Amino acid sequence: MPRSTDSIVRELAATAREHGRLGIDTEFVGEGRYRPLLCLVQVAVDAPNGIRIELLDPLVDDFDPTPLAEVLADPAIEVVLHAARQDVALLKRTWRTEVRGIFDTQLAAGFAGLRSQMGYDALLREVLRVKLEKSASFTRWEQRPLSDEQKRYAAEDVQHLLQLSVALQNRLVDLGRLDWAIEECRALEEVHDSREPEVLFPRLPRIDGLDPAQRAVAFRLLQWREQEAAEADRPPSTVLQDQTLVELAKRRPQNRERLQQIRGVTEATLHRRGDRLLRAIAEGRKGEPIPVERERPARQDPVDPELVALTETLVRIRAKQEDLAYELLANRSDLQRIIAAWRDGSATPDVRTLHGWRGDVVGRDIRALLDGELRLRVSADRRVVAER
Repeated sequence: MPRSTDSIVRELAATAREHGRLGIDTEFVGEGRYRPLLCLVQVAVDAPNGIRIELLDPLVDDFDPTPLAEVLADPAIEVVLHAARQDVALLKRTWRTEVRGIFDTQLAAGFAGLRSQMGYDALLREVLRVKLEKSASFTRWEQRPLSDEQKRYAAEDVQHLLQLSVALQNRLVDLGRLDWAIEECRALEEVHDSREPEVLFPRLPRIDGLDPAQRAVAFRLLQWREQEAAEADRPPSTVLQDQTLVELAKRRPQNRERLQQIRGVTEATLHRRGDRLLRAIAEGRKGEPIPVERERPARQDPVDPELVALTETLVRIRAKQEDLAYELLANRSDLQRIIAAWRDGSATPDVRTLHGWRGDVVGRDIRALLDGELRLRVSADRRVVAER
């Protein structure tokens, strides 16, 4: 007699607690939807003769993930994923849980002397000498029944995941960087895919160029667009493009004739949502003005590009010396903020490059370079070296 899904979920949760870890991956469909639809969850746990893999179908009406959701929220249990950000956000929302104890094999690879953002297939080949078939990557995961090919593809994604995590962790222990990787993975616990208007509002294009009254209209339009998109389960951009939303807030039309003059407001939008759109604009007009409160971009100086290039060179030297992926240490935005604060004599900016292990590897050297206490030169063997 086949086991019920509930019993399988409970068994997986119990095994994960017994061994202190599980591997997990998801398949989802995001195209044409308001938010991605979780279609399949692949779980790998330790078993007496190797690894047990189960494919869980969240589209089944009576599917209850509670035992596994509780495991994911337990910081004492290691949750192994690859390129975890989207999976974590999706599981947090759909299973209504936190995800703790994350070990992201893609992120860890950058600390282990491998390329940053390395794909799962490439990482398996590099570390375990395993090659996957990967024959069903672009399929309709929401359709049922799943084919045998889809099931094989999905199972492959977690078949070697726990073994890969052990191999990477062993490398990191040898390099003395396991704590660095784990610290970086902790940040993934905070990711989410919620679409709160307060979070989305500052990201709108040219939003800080609007006056406070116009910004109030933009915020109300953003709320309206999210509600319309959620109800229709369609991407928000199909309701109203960002650029059109901001232009509507700027011009604040009060009738269909004026509304029709806005580029991006289509005949279909006018027909299906014109009246509701005008009501949202009117409500925004009555709303409390929203002043610009965001931190202004750092002042630019003509010499900044040269200083950014100089500090980038130092970061690349340190990354090569430490056998780290460059992207783990800094990006141009980090360096620009450090340079602007140094130039203006202002407080040290709160950027990741200056804190924790990054500060030890390169952060303090960047400040020393800018202060003239460290220099870069070309050595006799044609390498760029940094020296006090």
